[in-house]
Order: sequence, then structure tokens, then C-alpha cells
Amino acid sequence: MIRVAVVDDEQLVRSGLRMILGTAPDIEVVAECGGGDAVETVRACSPEVVLLDIRMPDVDGLTVLAALRTLPRPPAVAMLTTFDANEYLAAALREGATGFLLKDTDPEQLVQAVRTLAAGGSVLDPGVTRAVIGGYLASEAETKAAEAVSALTPREREVLTHLGAGLANPQIAERMGLAPSTVKDHVRALLAKLGGLNRVQAAIVADRAGLVGPRPGRRPAVGRAEGAR
Repeated sequence: MIRVAVVDDEQLVRSGLRMILGTAPDIEVVAECGGGDAVETVRACSPEVVLLDIRMPDVDGLTVLAALRTLPRPPAVAMLTTFDANEYLAAALREGATGFLLKDTDPEQLVQAVRTLAAGGSVLDPGVTRAVIGGYLASEAETKAAEAVSALTPREREVLTHLGAGLANPQIAERMGLAPSTVKDHVRALLAKLGGLNRVQAAIVADRAGLVGPRPGRRPAVGRAEGAR
């Protein structure tokens, strides 16, 4: 079972997400809470995935995200957002978020997104893709990372292309005919060459470098990775 915690200040939103995820036989919502209780709740129940509201009145999502990243075994964190919260997205990306989902994400896509995150992939809802990429492209880190793409080996560029599609290591291994451990080594090496980025940041760099196909009309990185890390 994939263990999930939902962090949102609105009880209605938490209940709705629990209901949606409860329809999946391989997903269990083990906790739901507001921002003030988030860190202790996650520490106590050890979920693989956390769905975290990016804006909350008691403790904002960015503060919670930063605290979660310091845990001994930090979960994969997808930020739940709305169209009017774009100014927070780049900051969440820099803090280590591995996914961005709109609160009105289609139920089936939400379930697939949780599976993707649990498998080590990344999720980026098309509704926030432009805002996330736009915010990150303005950073000095992205500029340096884009320049570093040219220094990657052909094999590392191929891995980066798959990261751009949101695939987790087992799926990349299957696509490339490599052992998962070999892919893990390639991913570690290319992320280091790109300046210590996380997978979502690397996916944006892949998009910027033209390694990923056109985004309009497709749902990048959502529902593409299944299975264990």
C-alpha cells in the first residue's frame, strides 16, 4: 500500500481527497491535518507521499515543506495549488517539491499522480506547468543548469529526457534496457552535473533544452510511473 498524508487547512478539501484516493486499492490515506500539525503528523505516520496545500493560514505550505525535507526519511511532496498561487511555485520547487497539482485535478489523474510520486517520479499538472517553469527559468540556477546540459554524456542526456517525461528509475531502466542500479547512478551523476537539482528541476531543464516534446495537449509526468522505487 502507498501511504499518503493530506495537509490542507480546509476539512472539506481533506475529506474530498481522502474519498478520491480511497477508491484506489493500492493507496491508503494514513493521516490528514492542517499545517500546524503537519510535521509531527508526518513524522508519526511515515507516509511515502504528502499532498500539501501551498497556502494555509496557520503555517504556510513552504514552511511545512522545508521542515519535511529535514526529516530522516523525507516523503515525496506534491504541492496542492490554485491558479492564483503562482508566486509560490518557484519557491516550492527550490525547497524540494517533487510535484505540483491543482486542487481540482481529475480524480483518476490524482490517483496516478500519487502512484508516480511513490515510485520516485515527478508530477506537474499542465495547469501550472507554465507558471512553474517560468518562475524557475528566472533563477540563476536554471541558467547554469541549462549550460551544463551540453557537458552531459549521450547516455546522461537520454536519462534526462526520460526525467523530463516524469519517469521513475525503474521505468527509465526498462526503456533503456539497463539495470535500475545503473540508472540510479546515471541520475545521480547528471543531477550533480546540473548543479545538484532535484528531479522536477531537471525535468524543467530538459524541457528548456528541447529534450521533451511539445507540452500542449498532453499531461506531462502524471500517471507515467508505476511500481516500487
